[in-house]
Amino acid sequence: MDILFAFLTLQQLVFAFGIALVAGFIKGVVGFAMPLVLISGLTFFLPPEIALAGLIFPTVATNLFQALRQGLHAAWASTRMFKVFLISGCIMLVLSAQMVRFLSPQAMALVIGVPITLFALWQLAGQRFSLAQRSTKVELLVGGFAGAVGGVSGVWGPPTVAYLTALGTPKKDQMRVQGVIYGLGAVALLFAHFGSGVLRAETVPFSIAMIMPALIGMWLGSQIMDRIDQASFRKATLVILLIAGANLVRRGLMG
Repeated sequence: MDILFAFLTLQQLVFAFGIALVAGFIKGVVGFAMPLVLISGLTFFLPPEIALAGLIFPTVATNLFQALRQGLHAAWASTRMFKVFLISGCIMLVLSAQMVRFLSPQAMALVIGVPITLFALWQLAGQRFSLAQRSTKVELLVGGFAGAVGGVSGVWGPPTVAYLTALGTPKKDQMRVQGVIYGLGAVALLFAHFGSGVLRAETVPFSIAMIMPALIGMWLGSQIMDRIDQASFRKATLVILLIAGANLVRRGLMG
């Protein structure tokens, strides 16, 4: 264990697995927020670069599970439906991943956190911001923004969820679409960070070890998701968005 994870004590490793379990559970319920929970929790005792590496493999695995839960045909249909979002997001993700060592994490946290927090508060207050129909231009911009922040921080869920919520996407469709978008984004992130040096011999085994607790947590969360209605799902999604956004603002202001 010491050879594989020289940067972790046994106690820290157990704590990391616990964070992955909780992150997977939240993802199982609302379909997102796992990278946010992982990066927030792991950076309490790990450098940001290692925390970012630690979330990559479990993110790929859980999103693959989420995307394919309703079958390959449904996942492919979602891929085609949101191809503009995916293409713009992947391009920006790969480009921004190369700047991970040069951009301020605090500034990036504020860029993501402030609009997401305001959006969630607005929606929870009973105000409705909705898109009557999908727009290629909006999808291109939101996808590009989500990919840009995802390449630097490993977090691209909140902009995606805000967009899908504004479209009024049904619960099961939203879960599957999120899985497809995040899954392809996670694969792009994986290859991008092999190139950036975040994923290397010291960090890859740790990231792989985080897969199992994340999957267990996600399975437990999915049992709850299947039992809640659309309105409850939407409210739970907005509450998690609010918590995630507020935490990013806190990180941006306090470091």
